[in-house]
Amino acid sequence: MPHVQRRMLVRLDASPATLAESARTRLALTDRPDGSLERSDLDGLAATVRVDLEPDDAGTHVTVNAHSALHVPYFGWFFGPVLALHLRRQARYTAAVLTAAAEGRPTLRPLRRSPLVPSTAFSASQIQLVAAAAAIGALAAFGSSLFGQNSDAIAKSFHASDANLGVALAVTRAGVIVALVAASLADRRGRRIVLVASFAGICLANAASAAAPTFVFFTIAQTLTRAFWNAVIVVASIAVIENAPEGARAYASMMLGIAAGAGLALSVILLPVADLGSDGWRLAFAVSGASIILVPMLWRSLPESRRYEVLAERTERRGRFREVFDRKYGRRFALLAVAAFLTNVFSAPSSQLTNRYLIDVHGFSNTGVAVLRAVTNGLPALIGLVIGGRLAETRGRRPVAVIALFSATSLQIVFFLTGGLWLWSASTFAIIAAGSATLAVGTLDAELFPTEVRGTSNALLLVCYLGGSATGLALAGGLSDPLGGIGRSIALCGIAPLVAALLVLPRLPETAHSALDDISPSEV
Repeated sequence: MPHVQRRMLVRLDASPATLAESARTRLALTDRPDGSLERSDLDGLAATVRVDLEPDDAGTHVTVNAHSALHVPYFGWFFGPVLALHLRRQARYTAAVLTAAAEGRPTLRPLRRSPLVPSTAFSASQIQLVAAAAAIGALAAFGSSLFGQNSDAIAKSFHASDANLGVALAVTRAGVIVALVAASLADRRGRRIVLVASFAGICLANAASAAAPTFVFFTIAQTLTRAFWNAVIVVASIAVIENAPEGARAYASMMLGIAAGAGLALSVILLPVADLGSDGWRLAFAVSGASIILVPMLWRSLPESRRYEVLAERTERRGRFREVFDRKYGRRFALLAVAAFLTNVFSAPSSQLTNRYLIDVHGFSNTGVAVLRAVTNGLPALIGLVIGGRLAETRGRRPVAVIALFSATSLQIVFFLTGGLWLWSASTFAIIAAGSATLAVGTLDAELFPTEVRGTSNALLLVCYLGGSATGLALAGGLSDPLGGIGRSIALCGIAPLVAALLVLPRLPETAHSALDDISPSEV
C-alpha cells in the first residue's frame, strides 16, 4: 500500500508562538529542527501529524499534514480507504483544536477512534504475519464454502435426496482426524508449515471435487477439503492472536474474520455459475483448485509465530494432550467443548442447508439465493465482526459471546420458520450477531490455553465442533420429512446453542484487558 497523506490549510488570527504552544499542550506535538511540530505513532495505523506555522501580517497560515507509510500486504485495497479516511479525520481534528485555541475556546474532546483502527500499533512483522495468514484464510474460506453454497445444484447433478445430502454434509465432518493431526502438528512443527500445507490440501481436494464422477467420490474429496479448512482456521487464528500486541488480540481476530468473510462472499458471487448447466458448479471448484499456484508466494510472505519460536528454542515439550486436561486448563476445555458442540448442532445445518431451503421451500433460483445472501450476509457480516471486535476489546469477550450467540440463534430460528420480508430482515440481523459471537468465542478458544498446547487444545475443540456439526446435519436431514420441511427441522436444532449461551458461556473466565501470558501461562 503506497504512502498516504492528507493536508489541510487554515488561516488563524493568532501568532505562531501562541499556536505552537497550543499544539504542544493540547495536541502533545513536539518541536522539530525545521521549526514545525509533529507527533508520530498516534494510533494503531502509525499515523503522523505535522503542523507548519507561517506568519503573515495579522495572523498565521497553518498547514496540517497527516500521513502514514503503513504497508499491509495483500489487503491494501481494504486498508487504503480506511487509512485515507482516518488521516483526513486526524488532519481536521488537529486544525479544529488549533482553531479553538486561537479563538479562546476550550479544548475539544479527543478524537473518537474508528472501530477499524487498532488501539495499539502493530510492528511490521506483526502486520506481515496477520496479513499473510488472513490471505490464506480468505482463499481457504472460499474453497471450503463451495459445497454449502452449491449444495442444491450438486445434489441435483448427482440425483441425491435431502437425506443423502444431509448425510454427505455430515460425513465431510469426519475429516476431523486429519484436521486434529494437522492442528496438533502446529504445536510440534510450527504454525507456518501447517498453515500453508493445509491450504494446499484444500486446493488439491477441490480440484478433485471439480472432476468427481460420482457423489461418493465428491463426498470423499470434500471430506478432505473440510478437514484442511478446519486446520487452516484453527492455526491461522492461533497465529494472529499469538502475534498481536496486547490489547489488540480481538482486533487481529476481526481482521482474520473479515478476510474469511471476503472468501465466503466470493463463493456467493460465483453461485450464479451453477445456473449455466447441470454441472456448472464444477467451475467454482476448479477455480479453488487453481489457486494452488499461489502457495509459493504465500510461503515466502508468511513468517513463523514469534511466540512459538521462543517456546521452541526453550523446550521440546510441546503438544502434550494431558496438559489440556490438567487441573489448571481442564475446566476451561470442558466448558468450551460443550459450547462448541451445542453451537454447531445448529450453525452447521443453518449454514450448509440454507440455499436448499430457499430453493425448495421458497422457490428461489441460484441467482436469487446469491442476491439474498449477498445483501443479508455481505456487509452485515462485516458489521458484526467490527462490532464484535470493538466490544470484545472494550466490554469483554464473555458478555459479547453470550448476548450475540443468543440473539443470532433466535433470529435465525425466525428465518427458518417464516417467509417474505422476514427472510431478509431476520437473516441480516442474525448475521450481524453471529459475526460478533464467532469472533468473541474464537478469541477465547485461543487465549485460554498456553502456547505449547494452543494448537492441540484447539484441535480437540475442533472435534467437538465437528461432532456438533455432524449431529446437527444428520438431525436436520433426517427430521425434514417427519416435521414437514427442512426449515422446521433446522429451526429445532436451534435449541442447542440457546442452551450454550445461557448455561455454558457465562461460566468461562474473562480474558479482555489481560496479557496473554497472564491468562494462560506456560507450564514448560
